[in-house]
Amino acid sequence: MFARILLRVVLLLASLTFPGALHAEQTAAEKAGFAPSLTIYLARGAPGACGPGCDRWIAIEGEIDANAAPRIRRFLAGVKDTQRPIYLHSPGGNVEQSYVIGRLLRSRNAVARVGQTIVSACAAGTQVDAACLKAKNAGGEIEAELVTYRAMCNSACTYVFLGATSREVAPDAALAVHNSRLVFAIHGHPPEALVAEFRRRQTASADHQRAAYIAAMGIGRELDDLIRTVKFENLHVLTRAELDRFGIDTRPVAETMWRLNKATRPYISKFATLRNEIGPSFRTMEWRLYCDNKNRVPLMFAAEIDETASGQHTIMMTADAAPTEEAGGRPVRSGKYEMWSGSLDFGTFRAMMASRSLHVRETTQKPDQTADAAKADVAKADLAKADLAKADVAKFDIETTGLSSAWTQLSESCPPPATSAPRGPSPAIPQPKVDATPAP
Repeated sequence: MFARILLRVVLLLASLTFPGALHAEQTAAEKAGFAPSLTIYLARGAPGACGPGCDRWIAIEGEIDANAAPRIRRFLAGVKDTQRPIYLHSPGGNVEQSYVIGRLLRSRNAVARVGQTIVSACAAGTQVDAACLKAKNAGGEIEAELVTYRAMCNSACTYVFLGATSREVAPDAALAVHNSRLVFAIHGHPPEALVAEFRRRQTASADHQRAAYIAAMGIGRELDDLIRTVKFENLHVLTRAELDRFGIDTRPVAETMWRLNKATRPYISKFATLRNEIGPSFRTMEWRLYCDNKNRVPLMFAAEIDETASGQHTIMMTADAAPTEEAGGRPVRSGKYEMWSGSLDFGTFRAMMASRSLHVRETTQKPDQTADAAKADVAKADLAKADLAKADVAKFDIETTGLSSAWTQLSESCPPPATSAPRGPSPAIPQPKVDATPAP
């Protein structure tokens, strides 16, 4: 009986569709930001554009439309290099299509990252106009650069991203989730109770499909539990701790490339998030390099204070090409940050640019160390050894990817040499721009 009634009702459509923000009235900026259908193409950049030893990638961007999966399947079938990284930049779209695309990525053991591809042949602000889209869809590799700052993979795009076996979200990019919405096209005037029952069944089926897909991708059930709590009208940007806890991006150190900031006093900067050794929390750190000041390069380091650590703290940094040259010292606390400012001679700075990575060492001396040292009746050399033994030492590396090109851009933006560079303010921890709330 129920089936016969459904046939008479003629429910033509019951599928997961685009986020409401994309169907509601959009701002001009939102319309300019994404193409109305998913676009995939090959991109090529400068050496190291997509990481050490990487200059070629696959770009997937735009709204996930109802015919996206077949196009992605045909395209990927012609790309033999299965480890060429895939960069996603999408506001979301059709959820059912995203499951199919995600499984395609899983079959390739794909590497996926969140990032926006900026095609060099397209003028600024025209990445989705007709001419640029034609160039992207022409076939072959296209010259471009990558940007993670404010790049996003939201809503259904997250399910595509989960399909990859290797997943990376930069500290200044966003991976955001929310509950989906079922859209029905109903003909006639069926009883409200019948429609409500059909909606309930379809919603339960959609929830089951989502949970099964997330589990199949090896992601913790907590992600599905979270998605159920986020209303369709909102978006929740996953925190670094959530990315780690759900098994999405479990790197102990996640970092951005070096990037030019065209502020009043321009500088280049790099962000990293570091997992604390005690507990599942993360700290955000920033490095800034300013314009040449009297043949030295001003350097500022800032980090969120590790509340689990106590005692005097020192941070030092060395480069591969100059392991004996150290930069750093004891930072000063300012609010919830600790900061150190100094400068590098050009020899040390050139060594940084010639290195693949920088080695950072954080030393925290225990609170009772001074008292113990005062009581210790030992020689100065022995005391130094005792101090080192009592200190907590954390070490990690950050990449120099993009440093050389960013410094070249900075040099072109620098004021006359006579103008001194300022000390940096507390770091503006980057918050990805997510236009999350749909219009009513």
